[in-house]
Amino acid sequence: MACFAVPLAEAVVVTAVRKIALRHHAGAAAGAAGEGWHESFREKLRVLEKMLYGGSFLLAIEHIYHGEVVLYPPFLTAMRDPAEIPVMLHEMATAGTGMALLVTAAWGAGCLIASRMKKNSGGKLPGLKGAF
Repeated sequence: MACFAVPLAEAVVVTAVRKIALRHHAGAAAGAAGEGWHESFREKLRVLEKMLYGGSFLLAIEHIYHGEVVLYPPFLTAMRDPAEIPVMLHEMATAGTGMALLVTAAWGAGCLIASRMKKNSGGKLPGLKGAF
């Protein structure tokens, strides 16, 4: 129904955090020794954004294909019948939140693995070009 809305909302929040907070912090720390860390974290957040936006897009396409989302108001077919709204909200709370948490956990694990690999290889990750 609308489970894709939860990861999409998380993606919007991550975008706002990356653009507002990190820009402000990077501007304040310009020229500081820790600037590389902030740039690395910004790239990591960009990867999380892409994962969340991409997954939400694919789920939205799947829901359009199955007729659960239409391209005219009210857009979600569950919104037509008031009895379906609690079912939709339950799906968003369970499946949507679960997907958002799983994507974020996979991203966190990837960041942790890349960090450990970088630490063990002397600061360079061949082939990843600093994505993590």
